[in-house]
Amino acid sequence: MPILTATFVKSSPEHKQCPNMDKPEYAFIGRSNVGKSSLINALTNNRKLAKTSGTPGKTQLINHFLINDQWYLVDLPGYGYAKISKVMRAGLEKMIMEYLLKRLNLINTFILVDSRHAPQKLDIELFEKYGANQLPFTIIFTKVDKLTKNQLEKNISAYKKKLQEQWEELPPIIISSAVDKRGLEQLLKSIENSLGMFDPKLIPAE
Repeated sequence: MPILTATFVKSSPEHKQCPNMDKPEYAFIGRSNVGKSSLINALTNNRKLAKTSGTPGKTQLINHFLINDQWYLVDLPGYGYAKISKVMRAGLEKMIMEYLLKRLNLINTFILVDSRHAPQKLDIELFEKYGANQLPFTIIFTKVDKLTKNQLEKNISAYKKKLQEQWEELPPIIISSAVDKRGLEQLLKSIENSLGMFDPKLIPAE
């Protein structure tokens, strides 16, 4: 599924202000500095679509992009950034969870994880929240171009082992790189294969 058009629609401070739920949407979320904006830009072949910044934690709104006039790509705020107040962090967490639970057109969330690190507590906690709320998600390991094959396999195995402590069936996993474009075709294929899951008739009139 080639991406022919990718257009910024709006940034919303809460789910109630997001676009109408008339199209399927796919959310991207990850720790600050995980390379989310770079991956989105590589995926859409548009280096200026999502704003990349040397300052982690800068994205604090729900950002909608319309792809091929067919579906929404949603860039959610990063989590785990220490240099914001506890009150602001709690507010962002509440905003994100309300979005995840109340957007009936949300088909899947891609949770980005930095492949260079051992399992991170905040990542595992987020997986557990998704599981507890029966929210579908796919794990995307980012920055795999920065690792050797052995290092990558070791780190992913560590994550799988940690997940298997509580999960009988592991969520889908994609390895990716915004630099060499690894995994992007697989990611787009997973979206293409699930677009048919959206039924606008099931969305209540607003």
